Amino acid sequence: MSATTGHISQYQKYNQRVSQNRATSEAAWVRYALIAVTLLFLSLFLFVPLVAVFAEAFSKGADTYFAALKEPDALSAIKLTMIAAGIAVPLNLIFGVAAAWAIAKFEFKGKSLLITLIDLPFAVSPVIAGLIYVLMFGLQGWFGEWLSDHDFKIIFAIPGIVLATIFVTFPFVARELIPLMQAQGKEEEEAALVLGASGWQMFWRVTLPNIKWGLLYGVILCNARAMGEFGAVSVVSGHIRGLTNTMPLHVEILYNEYNYAAAFAVASLLALLALLTLALKTYVEWQSAKDAIEIEQE
Repeated sequence: MSATTGHISQYQKYNQRVSQNRATSEAAWVRYALIAVTLLFLSLFLFVPLVAVFAEAFSKGADTYFAALKEPDALSAIKLTMIAAGIAVPLNLIFGVAAAWAIAKFEFKGKSLLITLIDLPFAVSPVIAGLIYVLMFGLQGWFGEWLSDHDFKIIFAIPGIVLATIFVTFPFVARELIPLMQAQGKEEEEAALVLGASGWQMFWRVTLPNIKWGLLYGVILCNARAMGEFGAVSVVSGHIRGLTNTMPLHVEILYNEYNYAAAFAVASLLALLALLTLALKTYVEWQSAKDAIEIEQE
């Protein structure tokens, strides 16, 4: 009886595998066609433009390339980009962890509204975000007169650039952590509290190790967007050369002046940052998948 049952069980498993293969497999020509379309799309809209940027950047030689990057205005743009990202990313990191913790671990009125507000920068044009800050802090804005009386500038100055950068990037960390923390539940945190752990001990020893790869993934995406933001920063910066131009704005100015070699030289730095972001993103995904497999094996 047991032999017959085992035989039937093996037969059922075989039928299940066959049905799954039939449901998921496609003809060879379909697979190759989809792969070809994907590669063609990537070539036209990613690989070819990327190669063109570097080719144009070095079209007049390495000396011209490095001279464009050493120009005072270019160095100022690079510095300002780093400052804006260096302030925006840590603040968004704190906000993202706090918002994800509140949404995933607690029930409260207005929770759906909070999630909607977090997604707002994805729906609002960056240009509109910049105009909002002009309306609030510009010379004719709500607080413009008070700011002018106290000799404090936000619009057409570094604070406005930082504010605009924070606005367009604050969803990235939170949006990576919210579904991750919701999927993990709160049983481990509750167990830690029962065992006598404090709030900080629970966070550092239980919550943070569980979300570390998702957190790093969100920070990488947030940093990439912060360094590459154009629309919102363009509105609040004033395009003051050497003072309020970030790297994307500096590229635009050089291109409009027909200084193509210098424009593409600075653009190549942004492209390198994008490639570095892609490499870090791939590494984080690989580590996250590796940890998931190790947990399943345990």
